[in-house]
Amino acid sequence: MSEENQSEETKKESTCEADNGKTAAILAYLLIGIIWFFADEKLKKNEFAKFHVKQAIVLLIISVSGGIILGLIPILGWILLPFFSIASFAFCVLGIINAAQNEKKELPFIGSYAKKLNF
Repeated sequence: MSEENQSEETKKESTCEADNGKTAAILAYLLIGIIWFFADEKLKKNEFAKFHVKQAIVLLIISVSGGIILGLIPILGWILLPFFSIASFAFCVLGIINAAQNEKKELPFIGSYAKKLNF
């Protein structure tokens, strides 16, 4: 009986860990998951969450820096800024969809840079 209880507890813990990883992966694209990832030691060992957090960090850096650069360029930059913002939002939604479906798909253009992050 005690072995059965231990195996049930192990299954519950692994399911809970997987759910936490999935939730953090989804929330990473909304910045909350990135903060959660670095605050929780157990989550840092979750490869699924780590994959999506890396992509979310690269997406965040590109979105912020691209928005600043385009905002500083008169006229042409101001015209392109809304399209850049829409593209950033689309990548964010794509990442959330991939995380919700438990898929480790790389975001277009961004995934190769995310692989280079080490933490």
